[in-house]
Amino acid sequence: MPGFAAPGPGVAAGMGDYEHTATIRRPPDVVFDYVSAVENLPSFFDSMRDAHAEGGDDVHVVADVEGHTYEGEAWMHADPDAKHVRWGAESASGYHGELFVTGIGDEESKVTVTLHTEHADGPGIRAGLEQTLANLKTQLDGSSTEPAG
Repeated sequence: MPGFAAPGPGVAAGMGDYEHTATIRRPPDVVFDYVSAVENLPSFFDSMRDAHAEGGDDVHVVADVEGHTYEGEAWMHADPDAKHVRWGAESASGYHGELFVTGIGDEESKVTVTLHTEHADGPGIRAGLEQTLANLKTQLDGSSTEPAG
């Protein structure tokens, strides 16, 4: 698990540290295979427009960040045994994140996303994490993270 404990889902855990969790009704191997495939990143990270592997842990990305398009190199490392993905980019913000997939029995998964950045925009970052997990939930199990109305 992350090196910090968040006070609750989607709540800032410390200066520039954020965490959000959702349950997905798919087996952990299926969820991990999907989230660890570089080509799938734009389908669930709203700000990501394009991503492709460059070899090793190197990834070329195009993303819209705070109204600006960022194109450059990042890194992503997937550990299939731990069902853990880490990523980041060389930047002054210290931007990096992690995604953990934990099995809930054989047919469900808990997915936790953490993010660290020195340029904290609490509400915007929390909303982005929530949207990322909502996108994953919709794509992988066909449901929403929104409460029933």
